[in-house]
Amino acid sequence: MKNTRCTGRKVSPKWILIFSTFSFAFGMFFTNRVWAPLDSDGKVMRRREQEIKIISDDCITNKDSDILGAIHKSDEAIRAIRSLGNSLSKLRMELPIAESSPEKLNHGSLQANKTVSEKDSRRKKAFVVIGINTAFSSRRRRDSVRETWMPRGEKLIQLEKEKGIVVRFIIGHSATSKSILDRAIDSEESQHKDFLRLKHVEGYHELTAKTRTFFATAYANWDAKFYVKVDDDVHVNLGMLASTLHRHQTKPRVYMGCMKSGPVLSQKNVKYHEPEYWKFGEEGNRYFRHATGQIYAISSDLAAYISTNQEILHKYANEDVSLGAWFIGLDVEHIDDRNMCCGTPPECEWKADTGNVCIASFDWSCSGICKSVERMKQVHKKCGENRAIFGTTNFEA
Repeated sequence: MKNTRCTGRKVSPKWILIFSTFSFAFGMFFTNRVWAPLDSDGKVMRRREQEIKIISDDCITNKDSDILGAIHKSDEAIRAIRSLGNSLSKLRMELPIAESSPEKLNHGSLQANKTVSEKDSRRKKAFVVIGINTAFSSRRRRDSVRETWMPRGEKLIQLEKEKGIVVRFIIGHSATSKSILDRAIDSEESQHKDFLRLKHVEGYHELTAKTRTFFATAYANWDAKFYVKVDDDVHVNLGMLASTLHRHQTKPRVYMGCMKSGPVLSQKNVKYHEPEYWKFGEEGNRYFRHATGQIYAISSDLAAYISTNQEILHKYANEDVSLGAWFIGLDVEHIDDRNMCCGTPPECEWKADTGNVCIASFDWSCSGICKSVERMKQVHKKCGENRAIFGTTNFEA
């Protein structure tokens, strides 16, 4: 019996390659058709997304870019507003509880009013506060004033309590802390108790600043109707001064003194030179009207004005010009009283003989009483007021 063996035909490699390629293509087609999600129109979603992207890219214009930019900015603005709202909410949380409670608000207002009231209560009542401008080197001048028209010791206290007339020498301090000059004033104060010490560095070219500080300090310490500044080489009749001021006490914003309008001196190295002369016009012009610096008086509201605005009040070279400049733009009554600038004897003497007693006396040539230490007693004897008449006058504080 003959054994037979099945022999296979050998497949060509070419057909194997064709078959493999066909199988791969068929598989890819089958996979896409079965597994890709279809929309209602039977189109492949993946293609739809690609088409939309292509269309979107083709349709974006410059205008659309501006709109998108505006939307982006709007989003940023919204975020900023939200951030501001959060900040405000945080701020409200940090505010005192009294802000949201009417009862506590009222309590806070009462506390504020109480503080103001306490501050006012610390200010002593007075009719007039008189500051006598003096310097470290003027001890003999001060003594000549104490020996004549300014009361001393218990009489000074009595004048203040009964008449509301406060008189003090005004002086600051030296540039060196606790110097021998300051210690000398401390010693003099302990003896006479008639100084008002100012937070001010003494200096000849600082008279404007000193005057400004005096009015602010006096206003802070005394609730007075008037405030007066006078130099320590001027003779003053306190009764006549108080009586004259009393006639003007119902007027608002009073500025009283011997009004003048001197020349604006542009030349350097001369007395009373004004470095800011150009502000007053052409060379040769004169100042506006202002009270001469030997003595002047201002009412309470003007002292308050100086106190409130002292940091921004401009200082000119001359003290009296500066004071006049502070008031020139305000609704102020300028009272020109020539009895505040009488001459020394014989002028003030014959005026006193006729019953027209002067408020203040000095020599124009010296801007005060010439040789005041030697002559103050003479002026006081011949031109002084009758203290008996002064004693019967009452002034309301």
